[in-house]
Amino acid sequence: QVQLVESGGGLVQAGASLRLSCAASGRTFSTYGMGWFRQAPGNEREFVAAISGSSSNTLYGNSMKGRFTISRDSAKNTLYLQIDSLKPEDTAVYYCAASTYAGLMTLDRLYAYWGQGTQVTVSS
Repeated sequence: QVQLVESGGGLVQAGASLRLSCAASGRTFSTYGMGWFRQAPGNEREFVAAISGSSSNTLYGNSMKGRFTISRDSAKNTLYLQIDSLKPEDTAVYYCAASTYAGLMTLDRLYAYWGQGTQVTVSS
């Protein structure tokens, strides 16, 4: 049984940093593409970042460039999202996702596995 479990969210002040983690179990995802999405109340789910199966390529949503960094530790089967200089508009539930493809994917329908999400709340 595949499980993705996010952690690292919380309530922080604007300007702070957070590192979200996504621990995968039940399957090794080191050669598959993984990604992060977020969803704020009343909004559709939004693409944040993706990393390819080889970890040699990354891709970010247009509004995410510069403050978000996606990475993975294949030995730990864990995906990370570093968020710096947090802003109130970053407030959302952040979800990690894993694909059965090796490439970079921005569409949520291309991801087969999802975590339950971790809440990030940024106060001004």
